[in-house]
Amino acid sequence: MVVLQVLFLLLQIPWAELQGHVAKCSIRDPIHTPQKYYRRGDFMIGASMSQAILILDDEYSFHEYPIPDTASPIIVTKNYQHVLALAFAVKEINENPKILPNVSLGFHILESYFSARRTYYTAIELLSTLHHFVPNYECESRSNLIAVIGGLGDEASCHLAALLNIYKLPQFSYGDFAPMMNDQTNTLVLYRMVPDEVHQYNGIVQLLLHFRWTWIGLVTIKDSNGELFLKNLLPVLLQRGICSAFIERVSNFGSFTEYFGAQKSWQETYITIRGSKASAAVVHGETQAIMCLRGLLYQGESSNKASYSKVWIMVAQMDFSAVYIHKGWSIQSFHGALAFTIHSQEIPGFQKFLQNIRPHEVKEDGFIRTFWEQAFGCSFPNDEDVEGTCTGEERLESLPGPFFEMSMTGHSYSIYNAVLAIANSLHAMQSSKVKLHSLEHQNIQPWQLHPFLRNMAFNNSAGEREFLNKNGEFSVDFDITNIVTFPNTSFVRVKVGKMNPWALPGKEFYIDEDDITWPTHFNQVTPLSLCNDHCYPGYQKKKKEGEPFCCYDCVPCPEGKISNQRDMDSCSPCHQDQYPNTKQNQCTPKEVTFLSYTEPLGISSMVFAFSLALVTVWVLGIFVKHHNSPIIIANNRNLSYMLLISLLLCFLCALIFIGQPEKMTCLLRQMAFGNVFSVAVSCVLAKTILVVLAFMATKPGSRIRKWVRKRLTNSIVLMCSLIQAGMCSVWLATSPPFPDVDMLSQRKEIVLECNEGSVAMFYCVLGYMGFLALVSFTVAFLARNLPGSFNEAKFITFSMLVFCGVWLSFVPTYLSTKGKYMVVVEIFSILASSAGLLGCIFFPKCYIIILRPEVNKRDLIIRR
Repeated sequence: MVVLQVLFLLLQIPWAELQGHVAKCSIRDPIHTPQKYYRRGDFMIGASMSQAILILDDEYSFHEYPIPDTASPIIVTKNYQHVLALAFAVKEINENPKILPNVSLGFHILESYFSARRTYYTAIELLSTLHHFVPNYECESRSNLIAVIGGLGDEASCHLAALLNIYKLPQFSYGDFAPMMNDQTNTLVLYRMVPDEVHQYNGIVQLLLHFRWTWIGLVTIKDSNGELFLKNLLPVLLQRGICSAFIERVSNFGSFTEYFGAQKSWQETYITIRGSKASAAVVHGETQAIMCLRGLLYQGESSNKASYSKVWIMVAQMDFSAVYIHKGWSIQSFHGALAFTIHSQEIPGFQKFLQNIRPHEVKEDGFIRTFWEQAFGCSFPNDEDVEGTCTGEERLESLPGPFFEMSMTGHSYSIYNAVLAIANSLHAMQSSKVKLHSLEHQNIQPWQLHPFLRNMAFNNSAGEREFLNKNGEFSVDFDITNIVTFPNTSFVRVKVGKMNPWALPGKEFYIDEDDITWPTHFNQVTPLSLCNDHCYPGYQKKKKEGEPFCCYDCVPCPEGKISNQRDMDSCSPCHQDQYPNTKQNQCTPKEVTFLSYTEPLGISSMVFAFSLALVTVWVLGIFVKHHNSPIIIANNRNLSYMLLISLLLCFLCALIFIGQPEKMTCLLRQMAFGNVFSVAVSCVLAKTILVVLAFMATKPGSRIRKWVRKRLTNSIVLMCSLIQAGMCSVWLATSPPFPDVDMLSQRKEIVLECNEGSVAMFYCVLGYMGFLALVSFTVAFLARNLPGSFNEAKFITFSMLVFCGVWLSFVPTYLSTKGKYMVVVEIFSILASSAGLLGCIFFPKCYIIILRPEVNKRDLIIRR
């Protein structure tokens, strides 16, 4: 393919010219190129640079000799600094005897016109003898081309490498950011002065993430480089949670026909960009991209009579430049833009060198005349126009920033370092005993420099250490600059950060927000570039159907969860010992709680327990005092004493449920409650059975009379109590109660409680008491119509009815209650059921003993 391209260019040479001048070796250039700069030296550095844009009327037809198309190019005046940087670097080296003593460097700079075809042409011209466009042929003196610097852009660099690789000429690319390809053929001679574009992608992503810009625009030129940029960057953006609000491919132009076509599409692009609520947009492209963007914005703002502000994020490939048709155009649309630029540093003496540039002092510089005319808007006198206005004394520092910068730009700094790398490699070769005097240097071949260029380090005049690694990459970083514009169309660059791909992990990216000047529209407040507003703490994202994942609704966190940061994908639960506050944006420690003696429920429970216990003692005292009273003797005095004592213990065992749960109290609670209540209910059951047996024993000839004795009642109470005691023993042996912490039942509290250990055993104990109570109720109910002498059956029926009602309602209430209120429910059930037994069974007797003593007589009871 390369051979065909070379042959294609050679075919442009008129055959008649070749035939007529073979002997004199005088070959006419096929295409006249006035933009060139030649300065002789012992070793020549070639350069292919781009600062002129050709707007063609038509392409070559190949039927006639090409008409020169370089008469009136449009000059990107800022790029002229690239030429001056190379000239300054060569001048500095030639004036320094320590680098190349007795040897001089020269240069041959050619214009490539941002054109692939012209890039091939410059490569062939550099490989030809001066003024003779015949590659591989030495006519007159040899040029001693030792290295080539160029080109500006990925495509130009690739085209140069295709030819230079044949000759193993070292090529220093100062604008090729394209990622290294698998095919390393051309990289053997290619040295990259700028970082790989992959590092720039990472820098862009980190910049967007730093400002939380997740809804951005992407603008690129409609060409293969633009598509490659989107192909590489979009997956990285999506992986980091960043979406594209719009993707605009701006039409470029290379002819007048294409220019008018591009203008039509620019209006549509402007409307799309202006209508998007994305505040940040990444702009990719090379020099012509900024030209198209400026034309697009100028045309759109002129047509719509309105301007708008976005934070433009510009890649290092492009420079904020202008051409003469942009004079008078406002640059306020770019105020506050952020630009990735190749790292640069001020070189001592460079600005003074620029200030001393005069067109009449550099006759061999074919760039300066056209540059001067278009930069200053004047013309030089010539045969056709003697009324020229250019004096040659105009000052470069008076030009606005888009047209020329006095500070060394990133591309110029790369060119300067490339020249120093070439000189230092020659110096290293000289130090390796290869003498470079006037005769022997003629035999040095360019490929001999490669071993000295790999892994080379040197210091430049700015005091920075430059390193060229074994892969031919300069270890340079990106500066992040802030563009601050002024009404007079000038601007300044403010370095606000850097992206250093070679730094330690976590330290690659740095930016100082305080130094950034934002677009005027944002009133110096950091812009938001989101599809929708932030989801603030207490809310979580909810995806919008049919929208990119960056667009979402904000919904409150579910109950029991919080979000303490912005834009949380989901809320998270608090730790078990914490609970969400009312705004659900932070967790609050839960309060430790239990039924204590100092709180109202604890105090009231304790008061009721003691009060009922005192009443029980009072009743017991009455019974003891009147133990020979007929009514007490008739209702089994011993069982009454036993029942009253068990009821007293029932009231007192309620106190064990109050206070902080401990191991001993947890063991005693249910055991004491179960056993004491079993004794009480067993006494009631014994009383009921005794009433029935006593009535049956009154019948003549009944054999049941022998059962109506104290031994029977004691056996009933003992047997029923032992069964309950056996179950409690099994409970203690298998799964005893223990102190526990309940963090879940209450939202704001940690409840200290007694874990029952075995819920089944708890309900077995409770069920057994219910069984005894049910038997007692049934027997008493059946015996309710016995003669009045035995009317205690009626009171037992009522007491058992109260007892069963309390404990039947206890089960659902207990299960539906949480925390310390479960303890309150159990205490209430103990006190209520015990009070029911006390009141229904003993109060009627106390009434007769105290208030109706005349009724409490044996003969009256027997008569009734």
